[in-house]
Amino acid sequence: MSNNALSYFKDARILVLVFIFAALLVLDLHFGLHFGIEFLGGTQIPVTLQHSVNATQMSQVISDLNQRVSTFGLKQVTVEGVGNSEVYVTIPSVSPGEINHTISVIESQGRFEGIVAGRQAVNGTDILPGSIGQVPPILSNGTVEWEVTFFIKESAINNFAKAVFGQANQPLYMFLDRPSNTILVINSSILSNVSLGLSQSAALSAINTALAYNASPIPVLATSNTATSENATLAYLLANRQRYSTVMASSDLSSSFLARIRAYNYTVVPESAANMTPSYFKASINQTVVSSWPLVGLLEAPLLSPSVTNGTAGDSYIISGYAPAGISTAQKEAYATNQTKTIASILSGGALPVSVIVGTPTNVSPTLGKNSLNVSAIALISAVVLISVYITVRYRRIFLVLPILATTLMELFIIVSIIGLVGTIDLSAFAGMIAVVGTGVDAQIIITDEMLMHGESGTSKAVLGKAFYIVWADATLLIIAMLPLFFSTSLVTVIGFSESTIIGALMGVLITRPAYGAILGRHFKEAE
Repeated sequence: MSNNALSYFKDARILVLVFIFAALLVLDLHFGLHFGIEFLGGTQIPVTLQHSVNATQMSQVISDLNQRVSTFGLKQVTVEGVGNSEVYVTIPSVSPGEINHTISVIESQGRFEGIVAGRQAVNGTDILPGSIGQVPPILSNGTVEWEVTFFIKESAINNFAKAVFGQANQPLYMFLDRPSNTILVINSSILSNVSLGLSQSAALSAINTALAYNASPIPVLATSNTATSENATLAYLLANRQRYSTVMASSDLSSSFLARIRAYNYTVVPESAANMTPSYFKASINQTVVSSWPLVGLLEAPLLSPSVTNGTAGDSYIISGYAPAGISTAQKEAYATNQTKTIASILSGGALPVSVIVGTPTNVSPTLGKNSLNVSAIALISAVVLISVYITVRYRRIFLVLPILATTLMELFIIVSIIGLVGTIDLSAFAGMIAVVGTGVDAQIIITDEMLMHGESGTSKAVLGKAFYIVWADATLLIIAMLPLFFSTSLVTVIGFSESTIIGALMGVLITRPAYGAILGRHFKEAE
């Protein structure tokens, strides 16, 4: 490479473009790009609503599910309502594990409640939209902690302060989809073998405290496989069958006993001993707290600091927990990451207006296919080459060929890499890239015209400054025009278009246009 060619790389603007190009190339090779359903196919998940809904409720279900699954990390999501009781969720091709996690996110009703001393202090409607954050896994002494942060609305702060007033060092039980109309029937032997050396009565007391709620308590009945114990439990169930409809029962209780419960028209859900056993921690010598219990949706139970129980409270909160012991650190980190994604997705989507039943996922063939993806890429590159050649012929300057081709192709590469790494390259994103090629060429024409028309009568810096004033103004107007589409929730299919257009406009004025201007400026300076 000649010294003249090397001199171009002394300019910081050109070096920045080359560095970003190289960095994204490495990331692309390591992580790969994500292409959309149109090109690689996907998975369709049928969702049946518990009962028929009106148009307004259907729109809410579609919006909530779209927000949940998109937040979970699947950028291209199609949610379509069919009739008044069916919804189809279509996601790009992902691993079976991701599909299962997506299903669990869809199935969740999404009701968040913070309860202290049997009184609701905060709920999902109090959460400030857009404030939910995911904290990376925190590794400390072999344990991995997960955290989800959020803020509550100003109107909810006073309610929270009143609910927790005087409850210093008492647990705030944070539930997600706490069961309603449900009774727990636990085998007494489970309570006799709890950790921390708790007695059966102490364990039962801690459980009853955690599940107490003025609006809808969850009764807990401890029973054993004896006639006296079973009859006492059945008497309670018979007296309360108008109030409750579901019984979660230890699966090791006698089958005849469970059959008699069903005879009372209860829906019986057998649960293993592991599921029926919550996690505990010692809050003090005389206080044992149920810290988490997935069976009933209890995420955690942090103790309230005295500073928030004196009548004043803040607006930021954290839901946290730990990965299970007995697995590798990598598995713990994966668990923590998935936990934060799942909870953040459910909280972001809000509570569904109706319960849902998820059917069996099916594969969806690509509407365009890999061949169309290749053809689209070839057509896009061909357009860049033809336009560049046309500009070169128009200006009759052969030295313009390489910088025009290089900067335009690099700009396209940057857009493709950013969208493909953090999102999904779908058909709308391709459309946005084609639009960016047009705006990019327009900017290059402006810069080139200014340099050819005024490059000899003034300094290259002054000439480029005038050209970039026009380029910046055009890019700003383009970004402003695309922002309503980018933040649209009802026009999901055009978000990819606006996303690629905005990224292209920003990369153009910040990186590729300055590099192109630097090349022209240095060329004219050397030609003087």
